[in-house]
Amino acid sequence: MRFLGKSLLAGLLILGIAGCALADEPIKIGYLATLTGEGSTWGQHERDAAMLAVKEINEKGGLLGRSVELVCYDIRGRPEDAVNAMRRLITDDKVVAVGGSNFSGIQLAIGPIAENAQVPVIASSATNPAVTVDPDTGKVRPYMFRIAYTDPYQGMVIADYLIKRCGARLLAILGDVGDAYSEGLTEFVRARANELGVENRFWGFRSGDVEFKAQLTEAREWGADAVALTMLYKEMGLVIKQAAELGWKPFFMGGDGYSPNIFEIAGEENMEGTFWLYPMSQDDPKLAGLIGKFESEYGRKPTEVLNTVFGYDILQMIFHAIETAGKAEGPAIRDAIANTENLQVTHFVWTVDKETQNPLNKPGAILKATGGNVVYLETWEPQSTF
Repeated sequence: MRFLGKSLLAGLLILGIAGCALADEPIKIGYLATLTGEGSTWGQHERDAAMLAVKEINEKGGLLGRSVELVCYDIRGRPEDAVNAMRRLITDDKVVAVGGSNFSGIQLAIGPIAENAQVPVIASSATNPAVTVDPDTGKVRPYMFRIAYTDPYQGMVIADYLIKRCGARLLAILGDVGDAYSEGLTEFVRARANELGVENRFWGFRSGDVEFKAQLTEAREWGADAVALTMLYKEMGLVIKQAAELGWKPFFMGGDGYSPNIFEIAGEENMEGTFWLYPMSQDDPKLAGLIGKFESEYGRKPTEVLNTVFGYDILQMIFHAIETAGKAEGPAIRDAIANTENLQVTHFVWTVDKETQNPLNKPGAILKATGGNVVYLETWEPQSTF
């Protein structure tokens, strides 16, 4: 891409402020994104959208009379890289707030660093409840926030939909043992299925596995008529493809580990009729403006609309908090984020729930794979029931 300099190859991207007649000392905002390796399609879209947000705010005069600078590190989807990047953002770059990442395990790893340094972090697709609330104490982690809904909500909707909409009587669940996101989502799918009185069984695998026919064969022989997929898109695509190779076509449903790239992995024909829970529908007219701006800036349409919107809207929240606080200091920004009510961002009205530091009443969309794409079926609110 024409705007990427040599520094990105070393794992660091700094968005310049050339042409802006603003104060010499910029306000630095960090971003943790997986730019290489598995999940890079998500991280690259979040970074690009965050860059677009920073460019726009500087064209409007910046914040508090100062320019804004984005510092983004490639964390490669690995907690150890994220920990190192977080320390560097705080110690070397002196950022006042951080956006990202989209992995629950990574957020859990960087949480203590953020709290010790008093630098607020807003995660994108990290949905494990423990990201913002300590499960041992029940207290919020004061400097950890998120834009996504949580796994209890995802698990409830996935189980409800497969059982009550699809009529599942025996529910198989496939997940990644040892992954915080997958384990959390599995727990809540099972809890809701148990609550509804539907028998369910779990089949696990380890990150890096690419062969799932043994688990699928056992689930089919058990009599499962629906399968909840509680992992990320690569494994979900392989599961769906291998089930088709076995001649088995149960109802499949996955959560926000989905990516459009799953069609290439699973095959368009095999994806037909699968269901997906997602934080938004790319067909939502509210997203058209941002999608158009992204295409104009980068010469291409975003393929990961969710991450594009999340990256952009996380920056809008940070901008709002800095302006509200009246100073670019971590504790003041943290307090402003925690007290945000009715902030209109691209895809919803953002109120922060003080008890969880999650977005309050975050909507979700049910999508269905049809003709090589996913189409919108209905919107869910957290209070929704069948």
